[in-house]
Amino acid sequence: MVSVPGQSVCRKPVSHSSTPNSTLPCKICWVATERFEIGCCMTDHALLLVNLGSPASTQVADVRSYLNQFLMDPYVIDLPWPVRRLLVSLILIKRPEQSAHAYASIWWDEGSPLVVLSKRLQQAMKKEWSHGPVELAMRYGEPSIETVLTRLSEQGFKKVTLAPLYPQFADSTVTTVIEEAKRVVRAKSLKMQFSVLQPFYDQPEYLSALVESVRPHLEQPYDHLLLSFHGLPERHLHKLDPTGKHCLKDDCCMTAPAEVLATCYRAQCIQSAAAFAKRMGIPDGKWSVSFQSRLGRAKWIEPYTEARLDELAAQGVKRLLVMCPAFVADCIETLEEIGDRGAEQFKEAGGEELVLVPCLNDDPNWAKELNRLCERAPLML
Repeated sequence: MVSVPGQSVCRKPVSHSSTPNSTLPCKICWVATERFEIGCCMTDHALLLVNLGSPASTQVADVRSYLNQFLMDPYVIDLPWPVRRLLVSLILIKRPEQSAHAYASIWWDEGSPLVVLSKRLQQAMKKEWSHGPVELAMRYGEPSIETVLTRLSEQGFKKVTLAPLYPQFADSTVTTVIEEAKRVVRAKSLKMQFSVLQPFYDQPEYLSALVESVRPHLEQPYDHLLLSFHGLPERHLHKLDPTGKHCLKDDCCMTAPAEVLATCYRAQCIQSAAAFAKRMGIPDGKWSVSFQSRLGRAKWIEPYTEARLDELAAQGVKRLLVMCPAFVADCIETLEEIGDRGAEQFKEAGGEELVLVPCLNDDPNWAKELNRLCERAPLML
């Protein structure tokens, strides 16, 4: 474990309740009951944005390589290595060709939408982050976390704010980014201190950016708003519930205690959606939550987006808006899974129009709000 002398390291999200005093010459970050000064008023503090990643191209070989790296991550498929290797090998028989076709249907001239939009956000963040360079890495594919951290170290940067671009906490998103950064530091013997952007699902900055981004779409007539989050296997949530009593038992997501909420992805998604709907003034009954992108036969968190699309059409919903708040950049899961296949399914079930609301992407207001979140990221590694 990479750590700063005298500092405890925790992989779980910490509270944002203590806000730095803006009059101080440097940032004060709170971790548990201790505070650490980070000299970020200088220009030697890099910001590293990290998103999921993408195949290098739509060629089947590139898609297979990407899927292999992604699915072999033990934080994604949390099974013993031999079982995981066997399962992934079976998946890679047919899935690469299927996924290559899906990627080709949404690929831009500039490349993968996720990568292109992440690069645009990086450029927007360069106008906001005043402490040093703004870099971009992908957890899978290129540019890798290892490549970027090695380059920053060679350039002499010792302070890095690591910003996993995931509003809600999950081992398969936030934890794997942090652990990969720690692995690189150990393997390369890098002398770096890391502040880590915490999951921001309930933060005013994120909610404000989301509201302003979505507002124009909600000003048009619609029958229902579906907030479709990426799904997870139920076992991912069960194993992170520190009490062993609350996870997926009854409808506790809006009342989960802090110790459970800190690592409960489903509760964070539902609380995000409820906070957004409240800010927008959307009445109960006109919005709902679902979870998409199931993989394999294991039980995933519900309700499933596919089932919800059919249900809403059967209930008489004609014009359906769908937003995907687990993603800050549009990608195959939003553009192809919802925008293409989801829209077709909804129409076949009796609906008239499914409108995909764009993600935050490189919206200038989002860049400003994200910068504020990164400014107060606590020192963790």
